[in-house]
Amino acid sequence: MIEALNLNVLVLNKLWQPIQTCSVRRAVKLLCLGHAHVVEAEGDMKYQTHDLGSWLESSSERVAEEVIRSVRFAMKIPKVIVLALYDKLPSKEVKFTRHNVFLRDHYTCQYCCQKFPEKNLNLDHVLPRDKGGKTRWDNIVTSCIKCNTRKANQLPHEAGMFPAMHPKAPRWRPLFGFRRKGKMDESWKTFF
Repeated sequence: MIEALNLNVLVLNKLWQPIQTCSVRRAVKLLCLGHAHVVEAEGDMKYQTHDLGSWLESSSERVAEEVIRSVRFAMKIPKVIVLALYDKLPSKEVKFTRHNVFLRDHYTCQYCCQKFPEKNLNLDHVLPRDKGGKTRWDNIVTSCIKCNTRKANQLPHEAGMFPAMHPKAPRWRPLFGFRRKGKMDESWKTFF
């Protein structure tokens, strides 16, 4: 049950544009508060929206493999929700964060080209800060601790270490910061 509450749900704004993902737990809370409606993602009633009451009724009519059970009801886990009030367009810029740099570089050291867990990675300034390098998308790459220590405070040509990919800001997508625990749900593809 706890695992099911942590699955991902696609969130659409009022204009039905994908803006992010959230957990099933958060989606159910938004549904209960009346801030969102569930979108039928599959079947004959595809794209029909449901408030909490109609979703519970719809869930009881069908046997689903993924449900949330309580003493009084069983609710099919929503895959897509649409927000009732939020009509802002999603930001077209990816926020510069440590995690997003790792995502951009696929958790791969840009010097030795090996993949590492997040705890074994660092951020490296290609042009060191004391030599005028800025902390921006186009000057930061993912590096393992060993390579970061070896490069130290040198320019790439001084250390003989060049990043595998030229660093640049990633292209925005609604799922950029989404940590995949498996594949993206098939029902989401119609919204992209």
